[in-house]
Amino acid sequence: MFQILWIVLAGLVIGLLARLIVRGRQNIPLWLTVGFGIIGALVGNVIASALGVRHTGGFDWIRHILQVGVAVALVAIVSPMWAARRGQSSGTRRTAGRL
Repeated sequence: MFQILWIVLAGLVIGLLARLIVRGRQNIPLWLTVGFGIIGALVGNVIASALGVRHTGGFDWIRHILQVGVAVALVAIVSPMWAARRGQSSGTRRTAGRL
C-alpha cells in the first residue's frame, strides 16, 4: 500500500514539474498530470537503464532529468489534444448557454 502511495506522490511531483516547464496554460486535470508523471517515471527509468545510468553513486540526476523530460513531452503533446477534445481553445472554457 505504501508503494502505491509513493508512486502517486512521485507522479504528482514529476507531473507538476513537467507542467511548470511547458510554456502556456495546460488545460488538463490533476489526475492526468499525475498519470503523465507516473508514465514519465517508468519510461525515464527504462531509458536510464538502457543508457546504463539508472543506478549511480549519490543522487541520480540523469535518471530524474529523463523522467521529467518524458513527462514534459507527454504534457506538450497531449495537452492541446485534451483541450481540443474538451472544446477549449486558447485557454478559454466554453460553457453551455453562455456566449
